[in-house]
Amino acid sequence: MTFPWLKGHGTENDFVLLPDHDGAVHGQLDGDFVAALCDRRRGIGADGVMRVIRTSALGEDSAGEWFMDYRNHDGSLSEMCGNGIRVFALHLLQEGLADASEPIVVGTRGGDKTITADADGNFSVDMGVAEVRGISKITAAGRTWEAQDVRTGNPHAVAFVDSLTDPGPLFDAPEHDSETYPDGVNVEFAVREGDRHVSMRVHERGSGETRSCGTGACAVGLATALADGAERPVTYRVDVPGGTLHVTWNEDDHLVLTGPAEIVARGDMEWIA
Repeated sequence: MTFPWLKGHGTENDFVLLPDHDGAVHGQLDGDFVAALCDRRRGIGADGVMRVIRTSALGEDSAGEWFMDYRNHDGSLSEMCGNGIRVFALHLLQEGLADASEPIVVGTRGGDKTITADADGNFSVDMGVAEVRGISKITAAGRTWEAQDVRTGNPHAVAFVDSLTDPGPLFDAPEHDSETYPDGVNVEFAVREGDRHVSMRVHERGSGETRSCGTGACAVGLATALADGAERPVTYRVDVPGGTLHVTWNEDDHLVLTGPAEIVARGDMEWIA
């Protein structure tokens, strides 16, 4: 048996998409299978896998017809992916499964997300209202920083540093408080570059250091706005190793993430049960 796959990325945060509209092929995605697909030497290579499936087929509670069934690089389940959902929306548009003239509602384990496309090929995602918690501590390269605990569908710890080289190579996950983050945490190290402008690196739980993280960019934008005492609405430019994203914090507390998406390859793969 063969099944289709696509490869896409959003600011170089890359994904394998598995179209499985009625849930007939993949069932509940096996973690080892996902990890093998994501392996950059023995698989297609990606930061994560997104199954494109109808909400009704998966049995999830969502107002959207389509659900982003997302797994991390290591096969573990993830609530949401801000870069991935833009790639997901692009795929729906390219395959005629959604209409570009209308907002696209996609179900995720972090809640329904509404995406709009513009004429320049960018996608804006209403990421909803973030939960801002207290201050935690993050340790990397033998140094410890205070970090803002922000939940943007996924848990994040945002630490401001003097230089993006301060945390070291990030081969391993930064140390964190397991009581504060019992399911692990995505860690962002951020540097101020100018007015309403920051840059960041990220270590994503289950994936390692990645070229970009959409929910992480939202966490960094919000943490910076809070530190600045910024009035809403306000937009921050967030530079990541893979490009540039923009995060808007609106008067209704919703965060909107804007950035590009690309589909770069497609093919068929043999299914080995």
